[in-house]
Amino acid sequence: MNKQLHESDSEMFRTAMGDVEPLAANRAEPYRERPPPIPRPQPADAEPEQPELLAESQVETHDYLLFARPGVQKRVVAELQRGRIEPELEVDLHGLRAAHARIVLTEFFADCRQRRVRCARIIHGKGRGSDSPQPVLKCKVNYWLRLRQDVLAFCSATRRDGGTGAVYVLLRNPDKDGTRRARR
Repeated sequence: MNKQLHESDSEMFRTAMGDVEPLAANRAEPYRERPPPIPRPQPADAEPEQPELLAESQVETHDYLLFARPGVQKRVVAELQRGRIEPELEVDLHGLRAAHARIVLTEFFADCRQRRVRCARIIHGKGRGSDSPQPVLKCKVNYWLRLRQDVLAFCSATRRDGGTGAVYVLLRNPDKDGTRRARR
């Protein structure tokens, strides 16, 4: 730098730096691993978050089923509706009683989790053999899927895969189970 400083500027700088001591080392400090974050303390009266309880009577079952959790991208739901996400596993609940169908469905989801399935198809039927005006299994499946935290979205299948008698189910990625892994 060839530019000369005025004497007043030089004097002002020396006054401001009067009590400054030079560093002992002229190297940067080596990289240190960051300590893990400390969770925020929760108030003593706060209860742990629990999923909202949903009554079966609160769930309306229309001819076409469509459900997506908050945060699921609209593009992904649209792909699911078009049948562009290929179901990797399917279960057929035709003709089963509701209690037995629920057991079969629970075992099916355990199998999906073990096989790391992202999209599945559940065939519940259209309820034409039912005595009630609404299809029983379709209503139950609509309700049960909303209760499961591993279900991100579901919708009625395309005509080639069963139409309104089946649903495509988008499942949570098992690698993103809520616990973050440390970067390496």
